[in-house]
Amino acid sequence: MTVENPLTLPRVAAPIEAVARPVLAVTTAPSGFEGEGFPVRRAFAGINYRHLDPFIMMDQMGEVDYQPGEPKGTPWHPHRGFETVTYIIDGVFDHRDSNGGGGTITNGDTQWMTAGSGLLHIETPPEALVMSGGLFHGLQLWVNLPAKDKMMAPRYQDIRGGSVQLLSTPDGGALLRVIAGELDGHQGPGITHTPITMIHATVAPGAELTLPWREDFNALVYVMAGRGSAGTDRRPVHTGQTTVFGAGSSLLVRADEQQDANTPNLEVVVLGGQPIREPMAHYGPFVMNTREELQQAFEDFQKGRLGTVPAVHGMTRGGL
Repeated sequence: MTVENPLTLPRVAAPIEAVARPVLAVTTAPSGFEGEGFPVRRAFAGINYRHLDPFIMMDQMGEVDYQPGEPKGTPWHPHRGFETVTYIIDGVFDHRDSNGGGGTITNGDTQWMTAGSGLLHIETPPEALVMSGGLFHGLQLWVNLPAKDKMMAPRYQDIRGGSVQLLSTPDGGALLRVIAGELDGHQGPGITHTPITMIHATVAPGAELTLPWREDFNALVYVMAGRGSAGTDRRPVHTGQTTVFGAGSSLLVRADEQQDANTPNLEVVVLGGQPIREPMAHYGPFVMNTREELQQAFEDFQKGRLGTVPAVHGMTRGGL
């Protein structure tokens, strides 16, 4: 989602007498492959969990320009104990799960799946995209659930790009898309169990983004594209890097005057959340509080208690 003139949007004022959050670390995401082989950057690799809590992991999927026949997805797989947030910037993705949730998301859409007590799901490119190829770029974020909510009933939210709260900085130098949570009194559409804020910001070359930020939240900024700096000491950051901020009531990101031709702006995801501060046991697709709960999750999955793969209408078993 974008607009021709950001100055027509509500504006987020730079906070007065705020305490600027210092930069604690800048890390570089390693590259890998997920599912059936689509490329990802592991945005949070190497960051101590105390700085991530309540977030668990985040993958930048692509940006990749597929040739015909190349688009890939994931096979059916289980989850329990957390929420998955899939945000599509370019391209198309289909989602189905054993709880009846699902749909197709495309440019600017988000699917928010609360796995809770457990389900099976699959994410795949639609057949038309597989046949044609094309651009694919998105993010998947995992958000932890507190112990009291880990076994809640699964839920699926389909958040269309048109429902995202659009904001601007006072000079119009940055476009902010509030996907979930609240910023300066403006609420995003995503409903969260764990209090978080998730923003996709496009910062024009040379522009600064100074945001008020809840003091009880942590603060992370991941660069999806472009070059810039973070914090008042202007620590350099570029594509594939995550900035971990310390305590304070505001955060600062600045775009370099010169950007690459293929990335005209600095594109960042700004994340913050209220730490859960509970023990975490994480293995594969399950995020629980104890090793015993992890073992129970695996047992429940093996015995089919997390659901069954839904039948596809019009398909028959055993046919060609």
